[in-house]
Amino acid sequence: MDNEVSAGTGSTTVVGRLALGITLLAFGLGTTGVIHGVAASDAVSLAHYVGGVALFLVGLLALRGGDSVSGTGFAALGALWFTWAVGTHSSAHAAGLFLLLFALVALTLTLAGGDGLGQVMHGLLFLAMLVLAVAAFADSSSLAKVGGWVAAVSGAVAWYAATAAVAHWPTVLPRRAAGRGVTATG
Repeated sequence: MDNEVSAGTGSTTVVGRLALGITLLAFGLGTTGVIHGVAASDAVSLAHYVGGVALFLVGLLALRGGDSVSGTGFAALGALWFTWAVGTHSSAHAAGLFLLLFALVALTLTLAGGDGLGQVMHGLLFLAMLVLAVAAFADSSSLAKVGGWVAAVSGAVAWYAATAAVAHWPTVLPRRAAGRGVTATG
């Protein structure tokens, strides 16, 4: 396996991905209800400080360091997590609209490029927020649980991406030759 850690290995990217991973894991697992007595609302404090304030600050540091993709992503996601944590949603449809807008930001980050794990992380975040938005509009607790699982998987990918960078774990899948008997020449 290729152990090279390409894009997204700066310390701000690692800290940002850890913050995003922890926040998504707490929010996602809380939404699934898999842990008795733990709900998504229990992730509010974590989403406020780690997902909101810390992620926003990491985004500003990344922008200052010249990393516009990570900086924009972390600052935007930090602002969204902060707003989610301190906001009071007046109705399920207001919550659905917020989640839909959150999904659009995640879609933009997915399409912005970056390294493969970052795109997977943002793509799963997009899917999670989209499913959660539909669940809010449809008042479907079972669909909300599906969205929670997708958010938790996105958090696990974010955590892995951060840990891989500092532990020098593989971040890309090995490439196979085009066919049997085909060799690559340098």
